[in-house]
Amino acid sequence: MARTFKASRFQVLTKIVIPANISTFINSLKVNIGLSLVGVISGEFLVSKAGLGYLIVYGGQVFKLDLVMTSVIILGIVAGIMYGAVLLLEKFILRTKTS
Repeated sequence: MARTFKASRFQVLTKIVIPANISTFINSLKVNIGLSLVGVISGEFLVSKAGLGYLIVYGGQVFKLDLVMTSVIILGIVAGIMYGAVLLLEKFILRTKTS
């Protein structure tokens, strides 16, 4: 319909497509926060000499459960903070969208 009224491709994108898909973008961000952390940690398992993934592997090799659990708790806290940031972003965007 917008094309019928001579809307450009950019106008269709910014006025129809993006606003209609905001909730999908936000939900994808929520899911991908955890997946990105899994990717980073698994990469650190394989090739890193530092980082939380390295601490988990090293702690498992030398039987130091405190290193492993501390790393896992830190990962949980970071994931929670990032998820909370996405929730705040969602509230801000949806509040400005309805106004």
